[in-house]
Amino acid sequence: MNYAEIAFSEASKSFQERFGSRASYARIEQQKITSGLTQNELYFISRQDNFYMATIGESGFPYIQFRGGPEGFLKALDDNTLGFIDFEGNKQYITVGNLVTNNKVALFMLDQAAKARLKIYAEAEVVEIEGNDELLARLNPGDYKYKAYRIIILHVKAYDWNCPQHITERYSIEEIREEFAAQHEYVNKLRTENARLKELLGARDAEL
Repeated sequence: MNYAEIAFSEASKSFQERFGSRASYARIEQQKITSGLTQNELYFISRQDNFYMATIGESGFPYIQFRGGPEGFLKALDDNTLGFIDFEGNKQYITVGNLVTNNKVALFMLDQAAKARLKIYAEAEVVEIEGNDELLARLNPGDYKYKAYRIIILHVKAYDWNCPQHITERYSIEEIREEFAAQHEYVNKLRTENARLKELLGARDAEL
């Protein structure tokens, strides 16, 4: 798999040539070939609770859909295959409609706290829930209240990491709670010790 072979059109290469980046990207095209997702990508994917998926409609326009769920709802079936359960939404069916005529998709995952972003090219396959109990069980995200309508399998063709430049650090409420949990514990410990010292001083003053 080679991300550049899919991403770099002749027009893209001409701009690279014009602005001085073509030589370095040409070397990357020759060197950056992978046989599948590594543990680094798999771990990153397992920590995500959302991603964006782009499809192409019959009109020729791209459509970008936000996909969200419990952490890890996008699951790896193997090094080259991802899958997730398509839960009920607004019932416009734009994405699955686009996949009928063009199954090529692009995924974009952004972790702003880690200042990291992963891009994936894949070919999508829509699988019905009925008759696929084993696959449904593998992709089940756990206790999630929304109804499952279908399964979407993603056959990964290429991926690449973006540089962290221009990514603003942002944290979820849960990440902030985890970050400050130790500090809260320390502050509570100080408060307890302070209260105990006040009691001891009070008792000593009473004796005097």
